[in-house]
Amino acid sequence: MASTETKDAVLPQKTEDANDLAGLEAGLDALDTVQVRRTPLRQALVQKVFPPLLAVALVMVVWQLLVWAKVTEEYKLPAPSAVWESVTDLWLQGELHEVIWTSVSRGLLGFLLALAIGTPLGLLVARLRFVRAAIGPILSGLQSLPSVAWVPPAVIWLGLNDSMMYAVILLGAVPSIANGLVSGVDQVPPLFLRAGRTLGATGLRGTRHIVMPAALPGYLAGLKQGWAFSWRSLMAAEIIASSPELGLGLGQLLENGRNNADMPGVFLAILLILLVGIAIDLLLFSPLERWVLKNRGLLVKS
Repeated sequence: MASTETKDAVLPQKTEDANDLAGLEAGLDALDTVQVRRTPLRQALVQKVFPPLLAVALVMVVWQLLVWAKVTEEYKLPAPSAVWESVTDLWLQGELHEVIWTSVSRGLLGFLLALAIGTPLGLLVARLRFVRAAIGPILSGLQSLPSVAWVPPAVIWLGLNDSMMYAVILLGAVPSIANGLVSGVDQVPPLFLRAGRTLGATGLRGTRHIVMPAALPGYLAGLKQGWAFSWRSLMAAEIIASSPELGLGLGQLLENGRNNADMPGVFLAILLILLVGIAIDLLLFSPLERWVLKNRGLLVKS
């Protein structure tokens, strides 16, 4: 009789434990499941479009107030309307899109060349100790070297042509891309590499299927920095090196404004350089970042 009572007491306890375990598993499954939902268009506009537009409007208001307050001479701080007139004149002359495209095409092509060189270089530095010991410090030093320092020797070596521009871009961007990839590879958990070797992913297959996907966040950060260095290097080269064969780019437009004491033209060039940098980030790198976060389950809303 006592045995029967003991079994009856244990049975509800086991049932309760099983229910608790099932509840715990369901909770863990819910945590692992990423709830992705489409953000309504109105909410997206309010969250992503309205804040930068408001910031631009505030800057324009402050700018105009400083002009009205006459904090400095008009030739030093032109009104926003004067800069708009410069935009209109350049557009009516049919030169605005040509100036922008001259610089953007050079910057993108130079960045792609830097990507093709910096990626394998970064893998070699990250995976081979001898290569890291030999050129790792050099890459770090080159990354900290101002890109404008490369313009004079590049002009002497290659002359005033597009090759000089691309050389300056490469010297400025390759170290950043390579170091970004090295940083990403260094953060790959060793367990991933051991699991890959167990499954037969060694050599190039291991690099393609294990190392590169795991190092993608650091690599993407290096790419963003590499583009920033590419764009800065190009602007430095266009400002310093001037030749009819090079055409009119944004950097040369800025330098022409300085030489002619045309402050509206100077502000116009600065704004165009800034807008191109923002556009490349929004159109290229922001979607890549969202894609990486989404694939890693870190992007809750889409």
